Amino acid sequence: MMMKAEDIMTTEVVTIRGSATVAEAVAMMNDLCLRALIVERRHEQDAYGIVTETDIVYKVAAFGKDPANVRVYEIMTKPCIVVNPELGVEYVARLFANARIRRAPVISNTLVGIISITDILSKSDFVTKPKSILLEQQIEKAIEDARAVCKEKGATSKECAVAWDIVEELQAEASHQRAIKIDKTAFDLYCEENPEAAEARMYES
Repeated sequence: MMMKAEDIMTTEVVTIRGSATVAEAVAMMNDLCLRALIVERRHEQDAYGIVTETDIVYKVAAFGKDPANVRVYEIMTKPCIVVNPELGVEYVARLFANARIRRAPVISNTLVGIISITDILSKSDFVTKPKSILLEQQIEKAIEDARAVCKEKGATSKECAVAWDIVEELQAEASHQRAIKIDKTAFDLYCEENPEAAEARMYES
């Protein structure tokens, strides 16, 4: 089983109001050794925001502005990217990479935690249980299943096609992880033995 965001997140989250001054934010961050604060919602339908040390340095310090005269809402990111507690750690890492962020609040209706790249490095099991190894096992099993289904239902059956879709999706995921393209998928190899399976796979959705 893949670890989830909720397994490695920090549950004590420090929040600040958007109307607070940047000076107040800096004082909180320095006191508590934090690199970011989550900005509270103003009401139930409102989005969460985030203000980070980078925001403060890049947008306030760099311009010589007086932090006592700048409000958090002027420099925060809102809505900020949020993470579902159920999200697998690998996908949290990929989300961070794609969005170029280092941390995000974990939200399940309400704020339940905060997760950072440090949490992924220090608490995750990606070193001892890399997902690629788990995936290889899943792929092997999916191929066995697909071959069994196709033997039972026939190479041209819709069930056979669907079973290979599952294999291909897993293989695509694995090749995405290795950041390489695979020459021949398991389905290609199956088609070399059963050419009629390929035409049948163009089934109507």
